[in-house]
Amino acid sequence: MTQRHAPVSAADYAALADFRQTLRQFLHFSAEAAREEGLSAEQHQALLAIKGFGVKSPLSVGELAMRLDRKPHTTVGLVDRLVKAGLIKRAPDPDDGRRVRLVLTKAGEQRLEKLSAAHRDELRRLRPVLAGLLARL
Repeated sequence: MTQRHAPVSAADYAALADFRQTLRQFLHFSAEAAREEGLSAEQHQALLAIKGFGVKSPLSVGELAMRLDRKPHTTVGLVDRLVKAGLIKRAPDPDDGRRVRLVLTKAGEQRLEKLSAAHRDELRRLRPVLAGLLARL
């Protein structure tokens, strides 16, 4: 079944282009903020996923890989680097001894807190811009 779409207007193209530019600017801000904290953008994303999605139960490496849209073996290397940096630790799963869960250390919590506050503030700054761009679509 073919889905029909309304024609894309010149204004739609302009709004989409402006929206993508704003997203790129935010991603650049995010990468720079992480770099200032001594982290790669991917390390920052991993810390955020562990904290944000592991509220009920800490994430496993496989769950982190899914959240980051990465292959599990690539994620193992990322986890190893974060453990070596003292930002996360591996903890045995109390329900399944074969699984390992990922937990932020105090140092990881502190770095993530600083980065998350900066990101929240930047998104609050961008909120009217993004809302305006979405309204144009």
